[in-house]
Amino acid sequence: MENGASSYRRFLSGDDEGFSEIVREYQDGLQRFLSGFVGNPDTAEELTEETFFRLLIKKPRFRGDASFKSWLYAIGRNVAVDWIRRHRKELSLPDELRDAIPDDSADPERLTWAEERRRLVHRAMRTLPAEYSQVLLLSYYDGLPNREIARVLRKNGRQVSNLLYRAKQSLKTELEKEGFFYEELG
Repeated sequence: MENGASSYRRFLSGDDEGFSEIVREYQDGLQRFLSGFVGNPDTAEELTEETFFRLLIKKPRFRGDASFKSWLYAIGRNVAVDWIRRHRKELSLPDELRDAIPDDSADPERLTWAEERRRLVHRAMRTLPAEYSQVLLLSYYDGLPNREIARVLRKNGRQVSNLLYRAKQSLKTELEKEGFFYEELG
């Protein structure tokens, strides 16, 4: 759904609901991406807010030569890079990622297995280089195509393809160390 561009145009025309729609649509994915970038969910939440604040105040021009989502994520990436530069000396190891709260109405056995898989994947993702976890988050969690990932990460398409391949191989290796074999990563 690419309603972000039309919501942004409405917002620029004075419709505040357009901005609210953008926040609702992109907040969770942007925060996940930024968490992979900075390694800390609390910091990622602050950076997500800062990204939307920049959008609200500065109202940058969206030219439409990329998807709205990749354009927004590129702004978020720039916010994160600025934050990293300012806090370079203070950075420490990333905090534990928070586990998702399961839906009580689902099958308990299935929930337990899904939670265990999620924990294993999150643990394995934390061991990967930041660039690997970023490309995996953008591709699998956010569903961006490689050309859009290239814009967000400021790489060319071939670099993204190679990076994604290496990231999947590294994640697969880490998961196998934990005794978890995931066929789709091969």
